[in-house]
Amino acid sequence: MHLVIFGLMGGLALFLYGMKIMGEGLQRIAGDRIRKILERVTKYPVVAVLVGAFTTALIQSSSATTVMVVGFVNAGLMTLKQAIGIIMGANIGTTITAQIIAFKLSDFIFLLIAVGFCFYFFSKRRIYIHIGQFILGLGLLFLGLDVMSTAVAPLRDSPAFLDFIASFSRYPLLGVLVGILTTCIIQSSSATIGMLIALANQDIITFSAAVPVLFGDNIGTCITAVLASIGTNLNAKRSALAHVMFNVTGTIIFLSFLPWFKEFVIAISPDQPARLIANAHTSFNVLNTCLFLPFVGLFAKFIEKIVPGTVTIEEKGPIYLDERMFDTPAVALSLAKKEIIRMAEVAGRSVESAIQGFYKKDEKLLKSTYEDEEMTDTLETEITFYLAKLSQKGLTQKLSGRHTGLLHCVKDFERIGDHAVNIAELAQARIEENLPFSEYALKELEGMYKIVFEAHNNALDALREEDKEKARRVIENDSLIDQMEKKLRASHMERLNKGICYPSSGVIFLDIISNLERIGDHATNIAEVVMEHFD
Repeated sequence: MHLVIFGLMGGLALFLYGMKIMGEGLQRIAGDRIRKILERVTKYPVVAVLVGAFTTALIQSSSATTVMVVGFVNAGLMTLKQAIGIIMGANIGTTITAQIIAFKLSDFIFLLIAVGFCFYFFSKRRIYIHIGQFILGLGLLFLGLDVMSTAVAPLRDSPAFLDFIASFSRYPLLGVLVGILTTCIIQSSSATIGMLIALANQDIITFSAAVPVLFGDNIGTCITAVLASIGTNLNAKRSALAHVMFNVTGTIIFLSFLPWFKEFVIAISPDQPARLIANAHTSFNVLNTCLFLPFVGLFAKFIEKIVPGTVTIEEKGPIYLDERMFDTPAVALSLAKKEIIRMAEVAGRSVESAIQGFYKKDEKLLKSTYEDEEMTDTLETEITFYLAKLSQKGLTQKLSGRHTGLLHCVKDFERIGDHAVNIAELAQARIEENLPFSEYALKELEGMYKIVFEAHNNALDALREEDKEKARRVIENDSLIDQMEKKLRASHMERLNKGICYPSSGVIFLDIISNLERIGDHATNIAEVVMEHFD
């Protein structure tokens, strides 16, 4: 019996590893397009389903897709309705693995491994390396399946095991439970389907007994999204619940019509155990999606009723930019300025959360800094692109000056966000290494931060109100910030020489005041733009 267990575990390990590197190869061929496709999914549920299916077919993991979806919903990049559509599509996309492994390619396993190895290790171009990785992964996947099939062969002579498997036909709920537990443990419905196919290839499990198990597989694969939703916002939790409800409800429906479902699959499939199981897996998810798709809006409202509450989601992309205003450049520039001010507020917020995270040693605040920096980078890219297109519309000399000034402001506010991340990383080092800081040093940092943050806010107000007096005050205070940085640096060196300062803490102290000084410089740059280009 131990040989069966070891063989099954080894084959499963090969199968999972092959699936992993095959998916990685496909992802690298696709580049960053997968994430961008998911981020830009349209409001139409049918398109969301197609995007979810396509993405999951590429990365070979519905769990990975749903985890990304939960992350996007949590970040405000996707609505609950869009997320439900992608989750439905992900369930369809994951069935492609079962369709692939249903082919009888036992005679070509080592050829696939050899070809994939040659491409992967001897190619110079990245595209061929990634293609080789995909082929190599595919070969290992089939090798794992073959090892599992060989390992379970002795179970044909075990009446107790055969009777247990046969009971899934008599008691479908037992089969569903086995599928749920197995997939929760393995964290891959494709791997569980692979095990079913391995058993079917040895005539150990019948098609009737396998169907309830694959229903359970679809429920079990939800565990990854549920775990990913822990600690996220309300809508992200709703997305994870929608994934569970979609599969649980589908299972209940199809169990109620189990005889007719099995007849349908048999009617559309050749008389091959592996293909029957693969087609049942695909049919369940396609038909279940077809049942739910017309009612996506109602389903989303139902989920919101189950998990009540309101959540404010901040739009991560631009909300003011409108290319239809290009025919009126002055209005288009005004919209760009509003978006830059919004970006500046996020950058300022990221600085504040980084500093507070440092004082309070709070990693949640530091996480907010990183999230805000992602938003700042996104806005910087979008605003710069918008202004670049606007520059081709024949601006007057005055508007051209404003256009140039706004481009400089975008870069300065983006750099402020970068300095916030630098401070957050230094705060993280303080937390991880438990570095001590004296009350005197913390007060010095607090004093400099207040002056720098005031400069940032004044520069922002000067841009928002086109107020040259506020801009002038920022410029005049720049020398004060520089002097303070030098004073704190000298004070710190004195403490270090006296041995009353911990060296590692001192490095962090110096880096933080350096980043604060640079934030002050960027605030001054913005104030100078206001002085030069706005009146």
